[in-house]
Amino acid sequence: MDLAIIGGGPAGLSAAIRAKEAGVGDVTIFERGSALGGILNQCIHHGFGLHIFGEELTGPEYARRLIERARELGVSFSLDTMVTGLSSDRTVTAVSRRGVLREKAGAVILAMGCRERSRGAVGIPGGRCVGIYTAGAAQAFVNLKGYMPGNRFVILGSGDIGLIMARRVTQEGGRVAGVYEIMNYSGGLKRNISQCLHDYDIPLYLSHTVTRISGQSRLNGVWVAGVDENKKPDNLTEKFVDCDCLLLSVGLLPENELAKQAGVLLSPVTGGAVVDNRLETNVTGIFSCGNALHVHDLADNVTEEAYEAGKNAAEFINGKLYAGKKVNVFAGRGTRYVSPSAVVLHDEKENKFNLFFRSDNVYNPAKITIKIGCQKKEIIKRIVTPGEMESVTIESDINIDEITVEITKNENLR
Repeated sequence: MDLAIIGGGPAGLSAAIRAKEAGVGDVTIFERGSALGGILNQCIHHGFGLHIFGEELTGPEYARRLIERARELGVSFSLDTMVTGLSSDRTVTAVSRRGVLREKAGAVILAMGCRERSRGAVGIPGGRCVGIYTAGAAQAFVNLKGYMPGNRFVILGSGDIGLIMARRVTQEGGRVAGVYEIMNYSGGLKRNISQCLHDYDIPLYLSHTVTRISGQSRLNGVWVAGVDENKKPDNLTEKFVDCDCLLLSVGLLPENELAKQAGVLLSPVTGGAVVDNRLETNVTGIFSCGNALHVHDLADNVTEEAYEAGKNAAEFINGKLYAGKKVNVFAGRGTRYVSPSAVVLHDEKENKFNLFFRSDNVYNPAKITIKIGCQKKEIIKRIVTPGEMESVTIESDINIDEITVEITKNENLR
C-alpha cells in the first residue's frame, strides 16, 4: 500500500483527500469504528465549515462533505479495523473480522484524534456511583442515542465540549447548576462562553473545583470549593451542590500509543508527536496531524493541517519531499508550546510556514514576539488566552539558527 492513514475522522479524511489529489494511487484509511467521521458524528451543533466550505455546517454535515469527496477520489476504507501495531519501517498490523493484516506502507499518517481525561486522572474523592461521565460520552448519549444521562447537572472544567454540553442538556430540559473551572480563566473559546453559558444564564465559577462526590448507587450531589493560587481548595468556601449528573470536561489527550511503538518522539507538553513544518515526525515517512498532534479549537483548522500532511506524504512517496537545513522552534516565556517544533528550510524557493501556539496564561493586553534569528516580529493583541490557539505566518531566509515565540503583557496598551 502506498499510504496508510490511521483514523477516519476529519484529519484522516482530509489527509486522504489531499494525498489522492496529489496523485497517490493506493490510499487506505484504517478506522476502528463502524463509521467514518469520528467525533464529528455526535457534534450536531453548527459552527463547522466556515473556513473550508464557506458556509456554516453541523458536524455530521461537515463529515459528509469530506467522506463524499474521499469516495469520489477512490480512497479505500477499512472500517471496524483496529491497528494494533506500527513499526519504524512503516509496517502496519491491523485486526478486523477479515483477520490479521500486516503490510508495509510507503508512508503513514497518524490521525487517531484524542481522548478525554477521565475521573481517574482528576482524582476526585467519593464512591463509584452512577452519574459521572466525560462530557464527550454524555454528548454521544444525548445526540446519538437520544438518552439524557441526568436531570440536574454540574460540569467540571470549561473545555469546549463541556460548554457545548451545558447548552445541550439545557435545551433538552435539564438544569445546569454551574460550570466549575479550577483555573482563573476559561479553557474554551470565547464564543462558546457567550453562546453556551451567557445566553442560557448558566453560571461559570472560575478558580473553583469539585472536592467530593456524594452518593452510593446514584450521584446525589457534589461538594465544590474555591481554590487558592496553588490550586488548593479552600475548605472555608466549600459548599454542597445538588445534582444527579457530573460531566467532566477536564482536558484532552492525543492518542499516540501507536506512535510510541514506532519510536516517534512525543512532546511532554502536548502528548502529540514532535514534527517539523512538513508534519513529518523523527521517524522517516511517518507524519502526524489533527488532534493526534495537538488539540485544535476548530475542525476547519484540523482539515487545513491534514491537507498539508497529505500533500507532504504524497511528495515523500514520490521521492520529492524537500530536504534542507533544520531549525528548532522554541516556546519562550508566556508560551505553553509551539507546533511545529522545527522547520526545514531550503534555498530553492521561499521559506514560508505557519506556527501554532498557546499561551500559558491570560495576557490582557498582549504582545506576541517571534524571534527569527536576529530579527523580531511583534504582534499586538487585545487579549490572548490559553483556550484559543494563536497562529502566525513566518517568512524567512535560510540564514537563521533558531526561532522562539514569546508572549508578554503589553505595557504600552491599556
